[in-house]
Amino acid sequence: MIKETLLAELKHEAEGTRRLFNSIPDDVLSYKPNSFNWSIAELASHTAEVYNWWTSVLNEDRTDLKNYTYDKGDISSMNAICAKLEENITKAISCIENYPEEKLMETWSMWNGPVNVMPEMPRAQVVRGFLMNHLYHHRGEIVAYLRANGKPVPGIYGPSYEEQMAMSN
Repeated sequence: MIKETLLAELKHEAEGTRRLFNSIPDDVLSYKPNSFNWSIAELASHTAEVYNWWTSVLNEDRTDLKNYTYDKGDISSMNAICAKLEENITKAISCIENYPEEKLMETWSMWNGPVNVMPEMPRAQVVRGFLMNHLYHHRGEIVAYLRANGKPVPGIYGPSYEEQMAMSN
């Protein structure tokens, strides 16, 4: 039951991420609101990467960031970032579809060498509290960045402001 719920949420939210990514034009990829934030391209790439983390959360008892590598690929175009997103979504869906329900209550933790970054907790809690919430957080940043550039934003949970204004005309 938990597995089916997580899978349904993953698939539903993947559609929202696709809609958002498909609304990002290449001409704003280098935008960042200040010197310490990521650019839209970096933020979109990282958001796509969150789907890649399902594999380590479900298949490792402990992830050590010192040993973690991720090939983000080409982030100079949204076509390339979207291709990476699709690759990672496919892996995440396959991973949860083939995962034994009973193992979702086994624990996982994240380390950075000797430093415990995320304490041990059940994998189901990590999926909801870390993977999915992390995704929502970064999608919200992308929405803010797009609006700061005067770009329309698609609805993810119902019509966006821009869509509502278009419907009222």
